[in-house]
Amino acid sequence: MASPELQDGRARRGERSRREIVAALFALVGEGVLQPTAQQLADRAGVGLRTVFRHFEDMDSLFAEMDARLRGEALPLLGTPVSTGAVAARVRALVAARAALFERIAPYKRAGNVQRWRSAFLAATHRALVRELRAGLLRWLPELEDAPADLVEALDLALSFEAWDRLRSEQRLGIERARDTLEHLALALLRSRAGGARGA
Repeated sequence: MASPELQDGRARRGERSRREIVAALFALVGEGVLQPTAQQLADRAGVGLRTVFRHFEDMDSLFAEMDARLRGEALPLLGTPVSTGAVAARVRALVAARAALFERIAPYKRAGNVQRWRSAFLAATHRALVRELRAGLLRWLPELEDAPADLVEALDLALSFEAWDRLRSEQRLGIERARDTLEHLALALLRSRAGGARGA
């Protein structure tokens, strides 16, 4: 049986290897590699291929560690919701905050979408993000609490990561144009509803 010192040394090396693998996963996905291979991770982390496979027996725990690091960096970008003042100014501030968040998480969200079908953790984090964004929308625009359900659903969609990612990836808009587009869309939805209410 190995001595306590030897066991402690192995445990420390194992934890260090795990941190290096998580850091490699974080870096590769951040560079746009949606599904890094074990060989890519081993090369980036500076560990053996067998070490990667050993730690990858529990992928969700690796995803959880990567998610915790990303949340620590990204969530502060949303800032503190402002629930008073002109609606247009609040919409612009909300869109700016979401643009900053979505740009930071984009490669990780795309990678998560690719692998979500086989990861309970990634599926759960996706649902949590959708809930958090909807709750944030209502904090920024509390007047929506009494708005028709279709307006809330339309704004929730317009200000979603999926809408942002389409503008950036498929329609190939720069950050400023994508931000202006979402501002225009959100304000148009709000004006349309207000106009409809006056005409009713």
